[in-house]
Amino acid sequence: MAPKHFLQLQDFSRDELSYLFERTRWIKERFKRYEIYQPLRDRTLAMVFEKASTRTRVSFEAGMNQLGGIAINLNRGDTQLSRGEPIEDVARVISRMVDVVMIRTFEQSIIERFAAHSRVPVINGLTNEYHPCQILADVFTCIEQRGSMEGKVVAWVGDGNNMAATWLQAADVLGFTLHVSTPGGYEVDPAAAGVKRTDCVKVFRDPLDACRGADVVTTDVWTSMGYESENAERMQAFADWCVDREMMAAAKADALFMHCLPAHRGEEVEAEVIDGPQSVVWDEAENRMHVQKALMEYLVLGRIG
Repeated sequence: MAPKHFLQLQDFSRDELSYLFERTRWIKERFKRYEIYQPLRDRTLAMVFEKASTRTRVSFEAGMNQLGGIAINLNRGDTQLSRGEPIEDVARVISRMVDVVMIRTFEQSIIERFAAHSRVPVINGLTNEYHPCQILADVFTCIEQRGSMEGKVVAWVGDGNNMAATWLQAADVLGFTLHVSTPGGYEVDPAAAGVKRTDCVKVFRDPLDACRGADVVTTDVWTSMGYESENAERMQAFADWCVDREMMAAAKADALFMHCLPAHRGEEVEAEVIDGPQSVVWDEAENRMHVQKALMEYLVLGRIG
């Protein structure tokens, strides 16, 4: 059988995502009770990094260890990729030696080429186009804090980047509405993200309007990895897209603030917001590990129970 991959969020159906969130809840509860759960004993995760990482590496490596397996860290400079070995050849070799692969890289086409030649499941740890593991964690955090996403409103304020595109896919699959506000020239394209349900997204020129009545307000850095040369231009373009107390006040009284981190206080978010009572960024960060444990369990072993 061909392996199942997780290259973008819409690779999974609503039913599969619901299963993952329930497994995440169960796995996290055991973790909090210090109960050992090791379904992936003697299994190996290969982590291939072409982009720098803090949360992705720690969450996958710690998560695999907690599941009883081991994780091997491979930076580009440590492999023959740095000397021009084709990604297809790397996939053919690595996938004969491990049970699951996580890749954090640049273009989505790189991870798609790897997956096409892999014998084992491949997970997208981040590409320029999508960040599905982060959105798994974000959505699970919303569910954990406020219940079902059905009918909810999430406000995205900032760059139309890989996070925004993946939030679009989540809204499409899970049945909530995404309010999007970006500066001109930095929009996100629902069609490019493969969104089928056009009523799942509403676009606002004014970020304050996007936040009105929202259950969740979320953002990201203005300059993502790989776009550093545009930093000065972006600082000027995004000046009005800093999530502040006025935007949070426009959202629902119990609205959550989320950020995938790292954050630049005073740029995309006020310190009083990210460090305030509505912020759940630290729960969100921890939940990366728990949803990825559920994801690896599912990809390697299938449904449990």
